[in-house]
Amino acid sequence: MLAYRKKIKIDDPKRTILTDLPFRAGAVVEVLVIEDEEERRARIEEFKQLLKDTQALPQAQAITEAEIAAEITAHREGR
Repeated sequence: MLAYRKKIKIDDPKRTILTDLPFRAGAVVEVLVIEDEEERRARIEEFKQLLKDTQALPQAQAITEAEIAAEITAHREGR
């Protein structure tokens, strides 16, 4: 199996065009798309910061564990 790696920037998540591939016309290939590791780590850090910022809001400080549990139960019961 010949593997070919090419990094590109996604401009339109609905359509991506790969150019200048080293395969002949008509060749059947498998395409595997993997997010860049640095990009993935950056998104995780952004999400962690969002959670910290949200938890620091005054209205979040006033929520009790019992209220959280009741909300989870209601959600699971479809209410």
